[in-house]
Amino acid sequence: MNKRKWKQAQVILTFLIIPVGLLILFTYYPFGKMVQFSFYNMKYIGPRKFVGFKNYIQIFKREDILRTLLLSLYYMVGAVIQVFLALYLATIFCFKVKAENFWKGFIFFPYLINGIAIGFIFKFFYTRGFVLDTVLQAIGFNLNDLPYWLKDQSINNWSLVYSSVWRYLGSTMVLFLGAMMSVDSTLYEAASIDGANKWQTFWHIILPSIKTIVTLNVILAITGSLSAFEPPFVITSGANGTGTFFVVMNDIAHTSQKVGLASAMAVFLLVIIFIAKFIQDAIFRFLFRNAGTDMDERAFKKQRKREAKARMQMHRGGR
Repeated sequence: MNKRKWKQAQVILTFLIIPVGLLILFTYYPFGKMVQFSFYNMKYIGPRKFVGFKNYIQIFKREDILRTLLLSLYYMVGAVIQVFLALYLATIFCFKVKAENFWKGFIFFPYLINGIAIGFIFKFFYTRGFVLDTVLQAIGFNLNDLPYWLKDQSINNWSLVYSSVWRYLGSTMVLFLGAMMSVDSTLYEAASIDGANKWQTFWHIILPSIKTIVTLNVILAITGSLSAFEPPFVITSGANGTGTFFVVMNDIAHTSQKVGLASAMAVFLLVIIFIAKFIQDAIFRFLFRNAGTDMDERAFKKQRKREAKARMQMHRGGR
């Protein structure tokens, strides 16, 4: 038995050593070097000077960096809207609609397009006198009354947020839909027999059953909003007040060659993402405090199955 266990351990280690080694080499080692660089005043090539926490202090002193954190609020609002829309659409498809496969593919298709290509699509879409303005003029708007979608700072960030929502809505919807399809169908039957409407079915059966996926999607959406890069970089190049944290960090690292400050910004962003994740966990624990544990859910499902079978037998007996 000892020899067999030792051989099993050897096989496991043999299969693990390559992926774990690659993970350490290309993920954890670069991350460690980035943390190290954040304490230096340095360029990519040349001497390094240890400055301690000065780079982190400079983050809070530079207005261009602090302004980007406020821009993240736009993308957070867009992320929340995206999650709610995806949940709403997934719930509709869960109750069956005509030509649902076509609509699913239609909504999911933007996710398959490369992010850079989407950036160029929306760059022409929002350009003055191009697609969006042409459509609006066709329905009666005057071109002179329309805003500059990418220059007007009261609306340009919302324009960029819309491009992100359009791209990721389908993927979020598919995750929700997959989780909803895994819910035991007898629970829907029991709810229907009890006379529950679709809203009650969603609130008392679907939502508690997919709470893990809901939490995951919100976390992914919020953390993604904090690291938004492709829309502002490709569409506006960060001009007219659209430069997000990543865009400014890219400019500081590659244009200004302030590698230490850019590394400190990356570490700072990671800390913000962790804080946001813990806050979201606390919020969802509060919202789903009455949903019960996984064991409670399994017991609830079994109980509902038994009730559904009993009602069906009574119904047949009544006939």
